[in-house]
Amino acid sequence: MGLFETIKNEVKAAVGYQQSFGELLDSGDVARAISMMRDRSGEAAQSLLEYEISSHKVMERKDKAVYDKKGNFLRWSKRWKIPIPYPAYINEIALVFLYGRPVKWLQLSDNTDDAFSYYERLMDRVRFSAKVRECKRMAGIEGISAILYHVYRNSEGKPDLLLNVLSKRNKDDIYTMKDQYGRLTAFAWGYYLTETGNNTILHVDVYTKEYVYECKRGRFGWEVNKRVNEIGKIPVLIFEQNPEHKDVQPMIERVESMESTDADVNDKFANPAMVATSEIINSLPKQEEEAKLYILKGGGKIDYLTWNEASESKKNEYERLDAHILSKSFTPKIDFDNMKSLGNLSAKAIRKVMLLAVIKAERHKEKHDEYMNRHASLMCAIMGILDYPHKAMYDALELGHKFQEPFGDDVSEMLADLSKQYNDGALSRETYLELSYLVKDSKAEMERLKAEEELRMEQQKELNRMDVFGQAE
Repeated sequence: MGLFETIKNEVKAAVGYQQSFGELLDSGDVARAISMMRDRSGEAAQSLLEYEISSHKVMERKDKAVYDKKGNFLRWSKRWKIPIPYPAYINEIALVFLYGRPVKWLQLSDNTDDAFSYYERLMDRVRFSAKVRECKRMAGIEGISAILYHVYRNSEGKPDLLLNVLSKRNKDDIYTMKDQYGRLTAFAWGYYLTETGNNTILHVDVYTKEYVYECKRGRFGWEVNKRVNEIGKIPVLIFEQNPEHKDVQPMIERVESMESTDADVNDKFANPAMVATSEIINSLPKQEEEAKLYILKGGGKIDYLTWNEASESKKNEYERLDAHILSKSFTPKIDFDNMKSLGNLSAKAIRKVMLLAVIKAERHKEKHDEYMNRHASLMCAIMGILDYPHKAMYDALELGHKFQEPFGDDVSEMLADLSKQYNDGALSRETYLELSYLVKDSKAEMERLKAEEELRMEQQKELNRMDVFGQAE
């Protein structure tokens, strides 16, 4: 956009000229278009400060100046700053119980085996399981993150797919625009690139269903490259939630303040001090000397002044705060002693012990079910671009999903139940194979079973023939 267009847009803004979102982008007035969107970077940056231990409030404590009786400065007395990574612990536990094991994808449509097989291979190639865990982790830290589905041409000139996780920690700015029903109508991604001359330039890519606007801020305004969005959908999956530590952040700050203050008190009073009631004739032993002999004059006495323990009320407060931080963030206490006691428990029993985390995971699934449905819809559209000759096959593919338990299922119990129902005639052999955890490919296993059965029938026929002619033993 040139200088004339910039001036014209400023004049329109001054006289209250109404333009739609698309018209603003078409005219190169990117700043006003972005101002119509919700900027999520401020909230994300604040949550990130609360998460990173280097920026906790306790780190703002200053060392204390020490003066003599005349007010002359003597030295700086160190004041401890002890941040505690509660947010990281809370967030990782929440992540493990939701995406600790990869999402299991299901084929719901008929006659789409090839499309489903291609989908599974593509998911492995773009490392979706790793990307979705990274995205959930960043959403738990910042409150929002996104996976951008970038379709591009690879070195061979063929269309390919790349998944990019966007977050404030990765220096990304996220902007969203939704309608009154909460549906995403536009998405923008802001980032900086270092270009020729070591200049750092702001880029903003804006996505709508119809178009992609690649915007670059120049010296006299914005340069906009508009192209058709071939996917036909906004190619982004946004994770939105409250940061996992948000509700317990004040309690975390209280514990950090208490820990730091106690460390200062320990430095002053925890080490024993010697108190003598009379004059010491010999000099005090040095630190490196093993023998320690004190000779007192006039029947004096030596005692050590020690500080045995902190007050009971402070100890109780520590315990209450720790319990509240974990329970109110739905986080089970997992340590070595607790894990030892879980050694012989079944997955069902472990689920009961970890009920707090299970409750949180079930609550997250209310949104993440929708996220996985959107991912499946996006992937079907993208596969139609990557493999255009078979687009109709991908359009017909219907995908389902299932979240897996982080500690696995009681497979032996499940297999026993399957065997009983199969022997009772309640299940077909094909269904039995599909549900068995021992079978990786039920269709291939079914073919092998049929081949073995046919071989046995041929062998039996041969034995019967030999028996008729008296050749069988």
